[in-house]
Amino acid sequence: MKRYMLTSCLALCLISAAQADALKPLKVGFSLDTKESSLETAWQDFLKSEGEKQGKAAGFDFEWTINVANADPARQAANIDDLITRGVDVIIARAFDSGAIGTSIKAAREAGIPFITFDRGSTSGKPTAHVGGDSYDEAKTTGEAFAEILKKAGVHGKCIELQGMLTDINAVHRSQAWNEVGKATGQYETILQVPTNWNPELFLSGLTNALNAKPEANCVFAASDFAFPSIQAALEKADRWAPTGQPKHMWLATQDLLSAAVKPMEGGYIDVSTTWDAYSQAQEAVRVIIAIAKKEDPKCGPDGCLAKGRVVTPATVKDIPNLWSRDYK
Repeated sequence: MKRYMLTSCLALCLISAAQADALKPLKVGFSLDTKESSLETAWQDFLKSEGEKQGKAAGFDFEWTINVANADPARQAANIDDLITRGVDVIIARAFDSGAIGTSIKAAREAGIPFITFDRGSTSGKPTAHVGGDSYDEAKTTGEAFAEILKKAGVHGKCIELQGMLTDINAVHRSQAWNEVGKATGQYETILQVPTNWNPELFLSGLTNALNAKPEANCVFAASDFAFPSIQAALEKADRWAPTGQPKHMWLATQDLLSAAVKPMEGGYIDVSTTWDAYSQAQEAVRVIIAIAKKEDPKCGPDGCLAKGRVVTPATVKDIPNLWSRDYK
């Protein structure tokens, strides 16, 4: 019996070794613009884990080379030149400067290396593919979930909208989708729009002024919750900082569910958010890398291969898997 078991184990080991040998090496260079927050660490980890998972299923053994530009476009260009010199099979880059990355895209193309822009696109040259988040769908799903929450509570929403920088297409898409859902459902309306230019100080002063001007407001939509401490401060100043179920609760819908918003979500202050999803974006990036490596069409839309976020509420925030803003400190 022992001899049989040893023989079986040996056979399985040989099969596993043969399967590993059968995997085709796929050298991927990943150029990060910065590594200043937990988001970049999460992206790196998720890309590696998805590369192993999807890669094995597709017959590839991912070999990653990762470098960081430290917010310097010249250094990023040099880093990408190094990846080209190393002879990687695919380059994926989060551009620090969308206007400068085109030079690197051209250099990679001349070397016969496919180039994927990640999260931040290029305004100076067309890459082989772009992978990012679907900002329109994120606001659409948030609006739909928010409308259902208000409906169940018997509330008609009169909302202040904290807009992002209106030269940022993500901010434009989020405002568009949010207001389209409001009109389609009739469950909430935007009574005042507050441009913030993604400035935390304007989140605070803008919301403070809006609450004074529109005391009838009972809800807020934030185009991003990266500046959530400013939102909280404005609500506290207006005596409207209270969790769901309390009379002074201000109904809150946000985008991204970034680190600053996780605890307020867990406490019931934020009613719904859709994630700027590092995990989903990594999944999509690896899918696109594999398609390109196979010389297949990655089947992106006109704006690229866009990963959808996940809707999160206080009831699900502690259990939803691979939520980087909760798990990475």
